[in-house]
Amino acid sequence: MNDDSQTTDEAQIRFLLDAWADALRAKDADKILSLYSPDVVAFDVVPPLQYAGTEAYGRSFRRMFDGFRGPIAFETRDLSVEAGAGVAFSHSLVRTSGTTKSGQEIDRWLRRSLCFRKIAGTWRITHEHVSLPVNLESGNVVLNLQP
Repeated sequence: MNDDSQTTDEAQIRFLLDAWADALRAKDADKILSLYSPDVVAFDVVPPLQYAGTEAYGRSFRRMFDGFRGPIAFETRDLSVEAGAGVAFSHSLVRTSGTTKSGQEIDRWLRRSLCFRKIAGTWRITHEHVSLPVNLESGNVVLNLQP
């Protein structure tokens, strides 16, 4: 793979991630799901242990969107993208914030890793892993860390 195609692939993946973030802010589950491979496997911070396929993962997004009053803010930091011949990965820190319908203010940083595959000439997310750090002594999730 030459440097020009690698640069183009990285730019396409960054564009995909920007589109994903815009769709999250707009609470557009259909747009988000269009960026995944239909057979995506996702490990998210909410149960179950894994989501298999866009139909299952879509239910999680719709449930999340229904739980927020007003907009959801989304920010990405320290994004790294590596693209190869038909496969790629990225990792970053991401921040989501907003107000739930119950009035709770949410503002947390998460860790996000993604795997991509080029399918019929278009990059799609094939695996997503989102996590929160855990204090091993208490067993509690640590929600107040910031980059």
